[in-house]
Amino acid sequence: MLRKTLFVLAIASALAACGKESKDPGKGTGKDAKEQASASVNLLVSPEDVLTIQSNALASGPVITGSVQPERNADLRAEVSAVVIQVLKENGEAVKRGDVLVRLDETAIRDSLNSAEEASRASSQVLEQSERMFQRMKTLRASGMTSTQALEDAEIRRNNAQSDLSAAKSRAAQARQQLQRTLVRAPFDGIVSERKVSNGDTAQIGKELIRVIDPTSMRLEGLVSADKIGVVKVGQPVLFRINGYPGQDFAGKVRRVDPAANAVTRQVAVLVDFNDREQPRVAGLYAEGRIEAATVSALMIPDSALVKAGDQTYTWKIKDKALQKAVLRIGARDVRTGQWEVQSGLASGDTVLRTPGSTFKDGQKVELTASKATPAAAVASSSTAVAGKGN
Repeated sequence: MLRKTLFVLAIASALAACGKESKDPGKGTGKDAKEQASASVNLLVSPEDVLTIQSNALASGPVITGSVQPERNADLRAEVSAVVIQVLKENGEAVKRGDVLVRLDETAIRDSLNSAEEASRASSQVLEQSERMFQRMKTLRASGMTSTQALEDAEIRRNNAQSDLSAAKSRAAQARQQLQRTLVRAPFDGIVSERKVSNGDTAQIGKELIRVIDPTSMRLEGLVSADKIGVVKVGQPVLFRINGYPGQDFAGKVRRVDPAANAVTRQVAVLVDFNDREQPRVAGLYAEGRIEAATVSALMIPDSALVKAGDQTYTWKIKDKALQKAVLRIGARDVRTGQWEVQSGLASGDTVLRTPGSTFKDGQKVELTASKATPAAAVASSSTAVAGKGN
């Protein structure tokens, strides 16, 4: 009995709901209701939400690409043939001028030095004895007690002893110099860029041991197409970006333009100095920018006002108190301001939304407010409340 009563009450509730819907024809259902609500929305826009397209100065010039490299760098190589005993610095470690970086085996060289020093001492004794003999023969010859030939022989022995001593001293100095070369030292303050040997390696003369760079001497070693090199001059400003430093712009100026193009790539090397002390600390990073060889007037638009959908770029223009979708053809980017050149799609004086939202519709009515209002994107998301105002 209770189950039948509940069933009857459910049927009565359903009939009452159907009657209520039929009495309210103003409310649509499903998709039609949503379209009617969106069609009646007025978008509230404050002066802070719009901007006026104007012509600004756009720097133009050839594109430069290259890498950031240190001006002061040294590939330290072995000057003696020896076994690597110890590598004292690792990649990335800071070094001071004169710090020992690599230690080579000095056993054989020290033996040569000891031998040369012993030969030098022996030659010195022989020279002293020869000098005394020569002086004695001179005295005897002056008194007529010896022959001229004996005097000349004594002089020759003295001269030979001098030559032997000079040769021994030269060998000792060379061995001493070789001994110093077993300690590979930093030529300037910097950091270790690349360690190329390990303990136990045999270092032949000319073998690369370790590389040191000065991270405060970075510069851009770039390339410019040969057909654009005619407008590049020493001292021109350069603006560029470096891979690994997103969103950060670097400024420099042209220091040198090579007088010859590469025979294979037909590009010309251009050296660019940094303008300020803020430089990347890593060498070899890719960089790309533009040499400001000339300045032209162009329509500019900020990146925030652009909407990208696939290959198409557009913005929302306000015309006759309604939104109008304006498809744009975008040119070069001004790295100084971050704005883009508008080649077509807008005219000087056009008003566009500063930060367009994703729910805007072409032809949607716009209501301009004099005072600060809720930003356009936020107002569009709360369109139901604005629609109530229109009714």
